[in-house]
Order: sequence, then structure tokens, then C-alpha cells
Amino acid sequence: MGPEASTHQPIASAPTLVHACRSALFYLILILITLLWALPSFFIGIFLPLKARNFWVMGIYCRLVMFSAKVICGLSWQVEGSDNIPSDGRGYVLLSKHQSTWETFFLPLILAPHVQVVKKELLYLPVFGWALNLIHPIFIDRSKKASSLKQVIQQGGERLGNGIHVLVFPEGTRVPPGRRKVFSKGGAMLANKTGAAVIAVAHNSGEYWPNNHWIKRPGCIRVVISPVIESDGKSTAELNTEVEHWINHTVDDISQQPFSGEMVNADSSGKRF
Repeated sequence: MGPEASTHQPIASAPTLVHACRSALFYLILILITLLWALPSFFIGIFLPLKARNFWVMGIYCRLVMFSAKVICGLSWQVEGSDNIPSDGRGYVLLSKHQSTWETFFLPLILAPHVQVVKKELLYLPVFGWALNLIHPIFIDRSKKASSLKQVIQQGGERLGNGIHVLVFPEGTRVPPGRRKVFSKGGAMLANKTGAAVIAVAHNSGEYWPNNHWIKRPGCIRVVISPVIESDGKSTAELNTEVEHWINHTVDDISQQPFSGEMVNADSSGKRF
């Protein structure tokens, strides 16, 4: 279950020159980490089995990035519901709120091994795209929804069968704090078709790592992990609605900016930092 409603945090501080300097330094370190980790990731990771490769390529890299963000930008985190994370070796469908890039770096730390459903354009990014391809994510063409859904179910089923979690952002894009976007049913359908259970993730990362600005704000990002949500006996629509309700209401409980009533309809959130 989600946290109590009285646990809102203090409002994040407005960006200052100090925040800008710290954020600029963080990006320089991020570039350095990416460049230095690229070669050992590729030349060692390619010889490792997929689960070990997942940790070698993404697990270590993401830990370095999160440590840098914590030390340089003052971005810490608090995880609630960590006892809900299974350790039975099965693959689970991970359905997460999406507000910023922060969660893509953080979730490999606590929910591993997992692969993401990502747009195919990321494959063509120098260094990052090459490393990402090593862990066999599910690349999709978002302009071809029908074929993309089949691809998610087919390839996602293979990953789940091998004990690898599949991470889906059901909003499909980053949604600013205080707003919502209707959840797509792809992740729930993957769980429904394969019989896999779901773990939902709520957080308020966008209040400290905004998608529309490069400056990071110091503070503690709250992450809440749901109990395991079984897919058996539920339709795709029922499962999707259950997860959407849990994530939205939990995000409201832990956020400084509860839902304003504004819905996002765009397929892309524009800026990405």
C-alpha cells in the first residue's frame, strides 16, 4: 500500500546559481563516466551471460551516476516498500511512473536484472546506444503501434521466461509533476498474455530532476514499490486500471504537487535532461 497522505515533503528550492554550477559539474562527470565505462562495458560485457552482463553494463554504470548525482547535486532517495521486491528468480513486469531521466538511472539499482521497452532511436546514440544494445532491451517504433505491441509481447515474454524483469513506462513519455497521462495497456497486456505478475513503482523524481530544465535541485526523491500485483483472473483493462489507480494516488501522496486536473495528450515530452 502507499504511504500516508500526511507525508508531503517541503517544497523543493527554486534553482539558484549554485544549483546551476553543481548541475553543470554533474553533467561533465556524467560524460566522463559514460566515455570511460564504454570500452570495458563492451569488451567484457559481450562475453558475459545476459544477467551478469545486465549488471556489468547497467548496474555498475547507474551506481556511478547515482553516486555522482548524490554527492554533486545533493540528490538523495528514500525507498518505501523494498520488502515487496521478490527474490524468487521470476521475471516481473515493472510498471513505473515516468517524470524524468532519473528513474532510468535509479531503477537498475533496486529492480535487477531488467530491460526496458525503449524507442528505437536510442539505439543510434553514440556510446550510450551501443551499451544499451548489449543488454537486449526491447526497441520499438512508436509510430507503428500494432507491430510494436506484438514485439513487446513476443520479446518481453522471452525476457520474462529467462527471469529478467521488463520495465514499461505506461505513460509512454515523461509527464511533469502535477499532471497525468492515460496509461497505455501494453505493459498490462504483456503481464496478462504471459501470466507474469506486476510490480508498480511510484516516485516524485520530476520535482528535483525536471524534464524541462537541466538544473537539478537538491532534496530527497521518494520511491514507493507496490506489493506484487497478480495478473491471473484479471482482464488487461482491469489490471491496467488497478496499476494506474495505485501509481497515480501514491504519487499524489508523496508529491509536493498533487494532481492539478491537467491531462497530457502529447506522445513526446520534448526536452530531455
